Amino acid sequence: MSTDAITPVFVRLKLSLLRNGLRQSGGRKAAYITSAVLALLFAALQLIGLIALRGHAHAESVVVLAVAVLGLGWAVMPLFFPSGDETLDPTRLVMLPLRPRPLVRALLTASLVGIGPLFTLCLLAGSVIAVARGGAAFAVGAVAVVLALLVCVALARAVAAANVRLLTSRKGRDLAVLSGLVIAIGAQIVNFGAQRIGASGLGELDPAAGILQWVPPASAIGAVHAVSEGSYGLAAAQLALTAGALVALLALWSRHLTRLMTSPDGSTLPGAESAAKERSSAGPGRLLPTGRTGTVMERSLRYVWRDPKTKAAWVTSLAIGLIVPVFNAWQGTGSVYFACFAAGMLGIQMYNQFGQDTSAFWIVAMTISSTRDAYVELRARAYALLLITLPYATLVTVLTTAMLGDWRRLPEALGLSFALLGAMLATGAWTSARFPYSIPQEGYKNVAPGQTGLAWISIFGGMMAAALLCAPVIALTIWLNVSADGDAFTWLLLPVGTAYGAALTAAGLKLAAPQTARRLPEILAAVSKG
Repeated sequence: MSTDAITPVFVRLKLSLLRNGLRQSGGRKAAYITSAVLALLFAALQLIGLIALRGHAHAESVVVLAVAVLGLGWAVMPLFFPSGDETLDPTRLVMLPLRPRPLVRALLTASLVGIGPLFTLCLLAGSVIAVARGGAAFAVGAVAVVLALLVCVALARAVAAANVRLLTSRKGRDLAVLSGLVIAIGAQIVNFGAQRIGASGLGELDPAAGILQWVPPASAIGAVHAVSEGSYGLAAAQLALTAGALVALLALWSRHLTRLMTSPDGSTLPGAESAAKERSSAGPGRLLPTGRTGTVMERSLRYVWRDPKTKAAWVTSLAIGLIVPVFNAWQGTGSVYFACFAAGMLGIQMYNQFGQDTSAFWIVAMTISSTRDAYVELRARAYALLLITLPYATLVTVLTTAMLGDWRRLPEALGLSFALLGAMLATGAWTSARFPYSIPQEGYKNVAPGQTGLAWISIFGGMMAAALLCAPVIALTIWLNVSADGDAFTWLLLPVGTAYGAALTAAGLKLAAPQTARRLPEILAAVSKG
């Protein structure tokens, strides 16, 4: 077979992979079709919106920023979703007699098949229509769309090839946990930017767009606007920059492909020295209590550090718990009470404690023979969570208070946070015993099929119960703030909230322990389902 003939083969291979993947289950087919329809609908609405910008004074700034963000998305997609496209792993082709350049051409062409490239094409086309004026601008726009699309795809492929050894290893897949952090931060940045734009207009985007118009693939759209303005030399430079970026990305991709297909994989083999060091060191575990309590705490903390699903949940909760109060305080629209968000987000980690163990829970179940054993198990898990949550919630509350300069309300904000945390630990322990559900090991689902109702009852029902349990402290806070002489006693909310949260935690553990001991077979069956 000639090297030119492999391109259509790879395109058919991509289509076959897509078709066979949809045949695996009706649920997967429905999810793909739904996501495709939503993506295309969003692309169509976005295309209409970009066309509506035509003639606007700041249209160029909007489309340049949009294309720059699009390019960033293509760059990070392989890192956050390494299993989203099976063809991103070129190591599957190492046994085939293929040279890098024909392989790059074939993979690049096959990469243009899918929802992502079609969505990108719609956005790029709308961007060109928004800024192009005159036949020359539209002619350059056609070239710009092709170059920008190829840059986006080549960027994703080069990043995937450079990190494929890492991404396909167990530790490398942990990179996906950063997606929660990036999404959380990105959502708040978008929210902050939207508020600034709403207050000051689209002119706020001009400085950033002036810089990004020289960064591929946004430089291709900048070239279209330059032609519309009659700056042909500027347009040629921006197009040349985009084309140069494409050539550089293809060369980088080809070099990584050559290295992948000619060198052994040693990325997942730890050095003997580091492994021996890890075995010989007791680590922070030596600071924990002895006996079952310390063992359970260490196991829980190791799950947080090593298990991808548990780590993803913790990273997301830590990020959102900090971002929501801090960003609102930064914008001057927040309140010290927003700091309770940190305790609430981390308190969720107490829910479905046994589901986090998955099928390994049977080992834990073998050690629980009485209500006392169940109580110590749950108490140790709560201690492990408090080891992170208490200092974190305190830090977020102090930081939010400092940004707002409202130090008078620090004691009551801390008291409310500790009361909320205690309520969530109590309800989390109880719902873990009453409504356990399985968390699948593979993929991005957090609930096994058929257990969605249990998850809703466990998490949202428990959160509503926690809010009701906090009602006395909330009522006391309101009363002291509206009372004429209440300001002098608001400091009491810190010890009251702390004591109340501790009492709720103890009561919740006491109620959950007999449920856990009695329902061990049901819990084991539920958490092992996935």
